[in-house]
Amino acid sequence: MTQPTIHASRLDARLSYCIYESLYYVSAGVMTLGWSLRTEGRRHIPAAGPALLIANHQSFFDPILIGLATRRHLCFLARKTLFKNRFFAWAIRMLNAVPIDQEGVGKEGIKTILEQLHLGQAVVVFPEGERTYDGQMHSLRPGIQLLIKRAQAPIIPIGIAGAFDALPRWRSAPTPAPLFWPACRARIAVSVGEPMEARRYAQMPREQSLRELFERIEAQWRRAERLRRRVPRELKLPPAGQWS
Repeated sequence: MTQPTIHASRLDARLSYCIYESLYYVSAGVMTLGWSLRTEGRRHIPAAGPALLIANHQSFFDPILIGLATRRHLCFLARKTLFKNRFFAWAIRMLNAVPIDQEGVGKEGIKTILEQLHLGQAVVVFPEGERTYDGQMHSLRPGIQLLIKRAQAPIIPIGIAGAFDALPRWRSAPTPAPLFWPACRARIAVSVGEPMEARRYAQMPREQSLRELFERIEAQWRRAERLRRRVPRELKLPPAGQWS
């Protein structure tokens, strides 16, 4: 009686793999040609086993951008409201999305992330908790420190630059930055940093841990800013180490 379930599970797994791979190449073409995407640091992502990817959060593009920058099939957290439509729920599950009640690193989110890490997944987390309103990085939610205390997985800092200019949270349609157009602020880049040991941050006082994690993500964000192709010189960043 369990055989049909096994066959269905294998079929879903194969289908999920094919959909993920197909959308990877489609997205790579769209983001490269449409937003001059550049990435670096892919070698820092473990080929297998659990990993916790933490990044600044600029726009709805961010999960796609991280997937393109890392190449490995990733696990994403998504609000339960996105799963109300049966077809859309099926589609995002095929892309390794798992439902949570809220954005950010809340109690349920931590539980879900730990479950996925236990399964050997590479999980994407945005520790600021929400998309930026002004393009700058803001303080990390305290829940990320609790998560790291319980997670036995390498932490990978990731910086995203340009996605806010391309698609800020108040705009319904993105601003393009085609590869062969003159330079503009909507060009996008992603920088993946070297893995960090979770144990080191788990042993720190909370404020110190949050500050250092913020600084590691911020450093990758600045690298991504430098990586962007021919961005206008008037683009300015806040002084290094700013902790809002």
